[in-house]
Amino acid sequence: MNYDITDTIVRTAIDAMRNAYVEHGTIAAGACLLAADGTLYSGCSIDSVIPEYKLPAEVVVMAKAISEGKREFDAISVVADIDGTYMPNELSYKFLLEFNVKEIILADMKGNTKVMKLEDFIPYKSRLRD
Repeated sequence: MNYDITDTIVRTAIDAMRNAYVEHGTIAAGACLLAADGTLYSGCSIDSVIPEYKLPAEVVVMAKAISEGKREFDAISVVADIDGTYMPNELSYKFLLEFNVKEIILADMKGNTKVMKLEDFIPYKSRLRD
């Protein structure tokens, strides 16, 4: 993935983070998803007093794209207002795996980025498909 695309995806995720709803103690996060056709989708974390309805930014942005008919994705970036790099949880990884998101862009608020393959995070991905 070239630098300009990576930079755009990270900046879009940071912009989306500003809309995060975090009234109940979770961290603000934003995500940007690159569909295979080049369309960018952005989304943010949505907190709730109901634990089952705390939605991570990566799930929100995936749901947004899927609800608009997209099924193939090249990359996703998730950025959070924390020190260091935001790491999606196991359930989010399973969701990204289900739709075969090819690359995850790890970024922090200082502009540091690293592009990795989804399978690099999931050494036992066949077990996650069960």
